[in-house]
Amino acid sequence: MKIDSPRFGSLEIESDKTITFPLGLPGLEACKLFSMIEVDSNPQVLAILQSIDQPEIAFSVTTPDMLGLHYEFDLAEDEQALLQASKAEDVAVMLILRADESPHRRESDSPVKANLMAPLVINAQNRVGLQKVIAKLGCEVTLRPAD
Repeated sequence: MKIDSPRFGSLEIESDKTITFPLGLPGLEACKLFSMIEVDSNPQVLAILQSIDQPEIAFSVTTPDMLGLHYEFDLAEDEQALLQASKAEDVAVMLILRADESPHRRESDSPVKANLMAPLVINAQNRVGLQKVIAKLGCEVTLRPAD
């Protein structure tokens, strides 16, 4: 299928490269069909999650590992049923990135923020995903660039 993305121009999306989010994303419930566009030769470094339903919507995403993070969370039974993952290795966790445009950002702070409270959880085998909203993290996480 072909979409016209305001950000990336005309894109040909192969049907076997789509990811379905049956519930949409919070606040974007109508966006159910996405494609992962590789920006880097290693998609774990940086990729774009491009909406097929609404081509003007696209998110920069990365894995927690690329940010030096390891955190665990539990999936509710209905979330597990939606993903239909038979083993943990079939599931990928991605974080949505955004530019930090806060007037209070210090120069030493990273200009990019990751949404740790709502990771994307994707079954790579059947290409089904959800955005897991975590009510509360058990710790505080601050990311600073290495000196």
